Amino acid sequence: MRQLAVFFVAISLLLTGVSRPVAGQTVSDPDLFRKSQLAAMQAVAYYGLYDNPQERQRVVDIGYRLAQESRFQDFPFTFYLVDMPEPNAFALPGGQVFITRGMLNMGLNDDMLAGLLGHEIGHVILKHGTRMQRRATLLNILSQALLVGVMIGASQSDDRPSTPYDPYGGGSNTGDLIQGTAAAGAVVSELLLRSYSRNFEDESDDEGQRLAAAAGFDPDGTRQLMDKMRTHMPQSKEYGYWRTHPFFEERVQAASVREDLLKIQEPKSAAEYRMRTQAALLDYLQEPKLDPDFVSLLKKEALLAWPQGPAADQIRLEDLHALRDHVLEERPMSQEWRDVISVYDANLEEVRELTPDSPLLETIAAEIEEFEGRLESSYPKATEILEQGIYETDFLETFASNYPEASEMPQVCLALGNAFARLGRQEEAVAHFLQTWELAPSSPDGQKALEGLRNLAPTLSSLGALEQLARQADDPELQQVASQRLNKLAEEYDDLANGAEYLKRYPDGQEAEIVAARLNQLADELYGELILYQSVGDHVKGIERIQQILTYAPHSPAAERLRERIVLEG
Repeated sequence: MRQLAVFFVAISLLLTGVSRPVAGQTVSDPDLFRKSQLAAMQAVAYYGLYDNPQERQRVVDIGYRLAQESRFQDFPFTFYLVDMPEPNAFALPGGQVFITRGMLNMGLNDDMLAGLLGHEIGHVILKHGTRMQRRATLLNILSQALLVGVMIGASQSDDRPSTPYDPYGGGSNTGDLIQGTAAAGAVVSELLLRSYSRNFEDESDDEGQRLAAAAGFDPDGTRQLMDKMRTHMPQSKEYGYWRTHPFFEERVQAASVREDLLKIQEPKSAAEYRMRTQAALLDYLQEPKLDPDFVSLLKKEALLAWPQGPAADQIRLEDLHALRDHVLEERPMSQEWRDVISVYDANLEEVRELTPDSPLLETIAAEIEEFEGRLESSYPKATEILEQGIYETDFLETFASNYPEASEMPQVCLALGNAFARLGRQEEAVAHFLQTWELAPSSPDGQKALEGLRNLAPTLSSLGALEQLARQADDPELQQVASQRLNKLAEEYDDLANGAEYLKRYPDGQEAEIVAARLNQLADELYGELILYQSVGDHVKGIERIQQILTYAPHSPAAERLRERIVLEG
């Protein structure tokens, strides 16, 4: 397989007409790369990926132009967009660079983004992540197959004697051993969001501006970025870029001095560099005993590194067939082919644009035609079941997915609204009642949906569902009821998940500030309970509180205090 990866690169070079050799990437330290990639997996799982194909492409294109100029060969670079609202960026020592949704939503131009990515690439090539003992230790913790543990500092009054049978470690004030996803979240945050020293930040600023200029970008982008952040972000340094990239004022002055000493170079194609990056990633995947999720994520990064040619086509086809096979495992009336076709269509357009002579195009087109045939042939049976009125909720969901333009959609959406209302899935009930009303406002189904909304609104506890109703303007009475109830619940809701979901869906919602304040208050209360349970040795309830704080209020002051108390046991 090592020879196969090299062969794919050679074929791609011939197909694209690139002949100038460049230094190839390697994985010089497989153990460090594995640890970093496992940490990247946990970061993706913890924060989630930000689904924005255009921004993803822009980050990757700029990132590889900069990486090429670094002449760094120890690890292949990969780039991730994570769904985190705070503007930030961070990197792992194995070459994994992260940009948050909040940073991209600030509207950075290419020069600013180049300065930002160059800074993070600088941390990697200057090996800051392994030169800081705390980060190196955190990386070791995260890399283990089973998280060995995170020590949450216990109260000073905890003087229980240590015993060899104590699963939590015991000891006078050494803390309680916490295992599981809550601890993983704390370690991921600590690893990625803890600031570097002043010297390291200065070194990365210097390297980042140099890379930007060498890649054809204006090194003034770093200063522009800082100015934009200073204008658009609060000056609080608790979270976001201010906390993880300190020494702001001095760094801005230094960046202004450096830019006068740098000359913008003619940009060069990074095609061959990206092919070799892909080859290095695929080559590493030949290592034995790799987790399937590990392999899947790295293959996606290999595809982003170089999205055309035989290797890219093979990865695409594997992904498409995995999706197809998953749907085929479902019962015939539960097979959602419309979603599959959408994914196939997106891949078809991308391949057609990148390599219009690729043989993969014919394969994808033929399979889309097959899926369209399945949809057409199953429609009569689906409508027959609908007419009989004996069906399950998943059948209705499949019908709505497969036949969004069907004349039966108002009936289907109304039935889904009623089903979700009975199940207590309030946001889904509201969404489907609203859809019914929008599709056929004057029909019997539309009027029943409106009645369902009016019955639900005074009793809704979901903040997100209330915001959704408050935003519709076709029924002022319903809008007023929802707004009033939302205003009341925003100050007194008790479920962290409720507030977290609202803020995720509506970060600029009419009650966002009040909901966020209440979320912080609830997290503080849980933190107090955690201290209490630690003092009496109730570790199970303590873990539950940690889990809730880090899952639903990861950016709260309580979560910050929790992370600050972390003591690692290596």
